[in-house]
Amino acid sequence: MASGVVVRRNQYYDSVFLMGVSKRISDIQGVQQNAVLMGSESNKELLASLGLRDTQIDAAQPNDLLVAVIGDAQAIVSDVLGRLDEFLAGGVQPSATSNPHTLEDGLEQRPDANLAVISVPGEFAAREARKALEAGLNVLLFSDHVSIEDELALKQSATEKNLLVMGPGCGTALINGVGLAFANVVRKGSIGVVAAAGTGLQEFTSQIHNAGLGISNAIGTGGNDPSDLIGGLTTFSALAALEQDPQTKIIAVISKPPGAKMVQKLIERFRTCKKPVVGCFLGTAAASPATSEGFHRAATIDDAVNLAIDLSGSKVGSIEMPSEIQDWVTREKTGWAPEQKYLRGLFAGGTFCYQSQQILQSSGLPVYSNAPLDKNFQLADPNRSRGHTLIDMGTDEYTVGRPHPMIDATLRKQRILAESNDPQVAVVLLDLILGYNASMDPVGELMDALAAARQNAKKRGGRLTIVASVCGTDSDPQDLGLQVKLLRQAGVYVFQTNAQAASFCAALLN
Repeated sequence: MASGVVVRRNQYYDSVFLMGVSKRISDIQGVQQNAVLMGSESNKELLASLGLRDTQIDAAQPNDLLVAVIGDAQAIVSDVLGRLDEFLAGGVQPSATSNPHTLEDGLEQRPDANLAVISVPGEFAAREARKALEAGLNVLLFSDHVSIEDELALKQSATEKNLLVMGPGCGTALINGVGLAFANVVRKGSIGVVAAAGTGLQEFTSQIHNAGLGISNAIGTGGNDPSDLIGGLTTFSALAALEQDPQTKIIAVISKPPGAKMVQKLIERFRTCKKPVVGCFLGTAAASPATSEGFHRAATIDDAVNLAIDLSGSKVGSIEMPSEIQDWVTREKTGWAPEQKYLRGLFAGGTFCYQSQQILQSSGLPVYSNAPLDKNFQLADPNRSRGHTLIDMGTDEYTVGRPHPMIDATLRKQRILAESNDPQVAVVLLDLILGYNASMDPVGELMDALAAARQNAKKRGGRLTIVASVCGTDSDPQDLGLQVKLLRQAGVYVFQTNAQAASFCAALLN
């Protein structure tokens, strides 16, 4: 094992760009681990935790680029670091104008702009967001690691200025047809969305598109927004904006588990809205659908899509489970060895991890997780599964210093193989997410690991059932049809949505 570090002085890039560079480096054979980061103190601490210490790292400033590589041999490390300009150039698109490096540069180039996308290390993100608000800009705050106190202060300031702060940790938005951060290609239409759930927003908007309808605007809020502490400040502002938007006829609100007080506050607001509202609060105790006074409650994202379709008055089809489910269940279970009984879910989308827990637990299956709905089922070690286990691989323990799993499948491939070595594992559940900024071939990246995992089970006289959902549209650059075809050719059960895939797993295991 060998390692090396390069520091580039005053060479700043945002975190989305750096995740792409890290992905390109991780694809090189012999590279075990890499980190492509700006020289903030927290990032330097991360490198130290990996055993990478160097005087040039210590001297690095927040505007300096740090690139660290751990590989099988020194020659591999030296080759990668020597080709750094090539990896950096791989993410640069030709442009008629120079890329702005500060908010002031951006406003000089686009004085008519009313939205700033901020993707800088968390310790600087609140300061940049504050500057944008003071300049009269709405903010999409892609950055994580912003304190809850800073988030509250930013959102209070935005509310006073009649502006929006989407985030922190806002991974997805569609504003006037333009996708920001991770977003799918969907047509314009009359359904508006507010979501404290990035992949939940992607799933909803993709399925609305796939049904033949369209999206007016989709506003992400960040996962903390529906907490009782933040009080849904962005959610309520976004609701008001969509209520006033003449393009929007129906509003959907998709949320990871909100605070107990927030659920009632949201429902009261929905009932006064001038437009019909569909609400989906994943993981809440009262998850069963209900309707009253213009508010239509959905248990899952699929239910929310179907309700929105019904409210639109359109004759397009709704999301339904395939009719062959019971035949598939019988076929798979007869191939399992006697000891095979557990499910392992490995998710790129945190929303899908929550929704799958809800579906499995409602069917009577206890589920452990690193992001549990029920804290009694918190994994002591996220890298060590227990019974039925669902892992959100987009949490900090998997993404700090590494590309998000929607960009780079390296850690998920390793975990698939590790789970397949457990003779008690019967089912592996996955999500594949298409769209802007996601991997251009998410299925291709997993194919070798899936084949090896199935072979591991076969050698023991059993069968590994692999189930996947694919979130995307026929207009996404990854080619939805091809991605689904490749999975099916590999023997994977492929579903249109995460809720369908999780429901199939529940049928398999009950």
